[in-house]
Amino acid sequence: MIDALLASVEELAWSARDLAGYASETWGRSTEEARGVESRVRSQAEEWSRSAETGLVLARMAGGYRFHAFRSAFVSKRYAARALERLHADNARRFYEVSAAHGGAFMKVGQLLSARADILPAVWIAELAKLQDAAPPISFDAVRAVIEDDLGRPLAELFASFDETPLAAASIGQVHRATTHDGTAVAVKVQRPGIGVRVRTDLELLGLFVKSLEPSLPEGDYDTIIGEVRARVVDELDYPAEAANTRAVSEFFQARSRTATVPVPIEALSGDRVLTTTFAPGKKITDVLDALDGPARAGDRAAKEEVSRILGTLLEAYLRQVLEAGVFQADPHPGNLLVTPEGEVVILDFGSVGTLEPAARARYVALFSAFMANERDAMSRIFGELGFVTKSGRTDTLHAFAEALLTEIRNARAAGNMRWPTREQIGERAMGLLGELDADPVIGLPTDFIMIARVFATLGGLFSRYEPNLDFGRHVMPVLIAAVLSAEGV
Repeated sequence: MIDALLASVEELAWSARDLAGYASETWGRSTEEARGVESRVRSQAEEWSRSAETGLVLARMAGGYRFHAFRSAFVSKRYAARALERLHADNARRFYEVSAAHGGAFMKVGQLLSARADILPAVWIAELAKLQDAAPPISFDAVRAVIEDDLGRPLAELFASFDETPLAAASIGQVHRATTHDGTAVAVKVQRPGIGVRVRTDLELLGLFVKSLEPSLPEGDYDTIIGEVRARVVDELDYPAEAANTRAVSEFFQARSRTATVPVPIEALSGDRVLTTTFAPGKKITDVLDALDGPARAGDRAAKEEVSRILGTLLEAYLRQVLEAGVFQADPHPGNLLVTPEGEVVILDFGSVGTLEPAARARYVALFSAFMANERDAMSRIFGELGFVTKSGRTDTLHAFAEALLTEIRNARAAGNMRWPTREQIGERAMGLLGELDADPVIGLPTDFIMIARVFATLGGLFSRYEPNLDFGRHVMPVLIAAVLSAEGV
């Protein structure tokens, strides 16, 4: 923590020195320039204060967990368990408060973790879930300044109309609705000023935080996981790459599958910190599903069928992205998923994407085929080819994970309908997997699998919440057949 704070202070000191030089050069010039220097100095001071505060909060959290591990050796198991529950509650609250107050990578990582009930205690999930809607909007003056600086023209020349109230505010940027001069409705995503430096500093602090806890955590490939999270959060700062990924998946669905809709980027109105796409009308997917869920559970067959159709379409869209397109949106939280008035599924925000090369896709398809045929020897071989490694070198833990994740698909092949497991069943499986991990930890993971697992774990939260009756023959089988045929040609 001290190393990270000193690095931050050093960076800020050099920035202050540059500002001082600039101030001396422009001394005596216009009042407006003097105010600009004053504003930049104030901003640097605020960043130093923010880095110090967040670093100390993380250090306090890490110290609390390390001290608990030490103290547990001298107290009863029951007392230690109660103390750990209180510590989880206190630290979850601290992390939420610092994330909500300062944003940046803390908020983004908190949002990602809020969907991972499989790896975090319930009290952490409850606190982090509040971060989904916690990002404060930036002022319209700041939005205008970023757009005009990035695109090099006045806002009125770029857009016929521009709604000053944001449609959504996130940790990296916020989205406004606008209209182009040819009458096209568009969504304009604008990056928060100074967010690049802030995110990178936050990620250094978070990396040190996890490293400090590693001795207290179960064995695992934390370097790969941390590296992958770091890369994906930084990727969200690259708007040109996001535009390219959005276009690639949009064209894929238009040309080869009408499963889902993806907005189309408008290059003339996009830059390094501004991304403009066609506007996609629709409601947040959980709002639509919540409205259907009550009637569906009360016996309304049409409502249940619509819930199942929407979630089946969503699953199919992600299977097609992963197994056919090789490029997939990797942050499918409900805010990035819409349902149009016509019932189409819309996927937004390709700032975080995963990619899967044809050879890797062929291996995952082969692994799935071996699982469906219950060919354990073939599965063990493919696990090694993909890069999975256990501490013992055996593959029993990996087979247990495959059974937990894919059993419903194997059962659905015979039954025709794919039913998601209940929360109780998921809990039982999780306890079993924890036992397997404790006996033989997974110490090596392929990087692309982390993204895939994150995507389907997040989607799994929706399935377990609404319990759809998924039509295997309609939404899953055609994708798998196409993937197998494609893999045979690799």
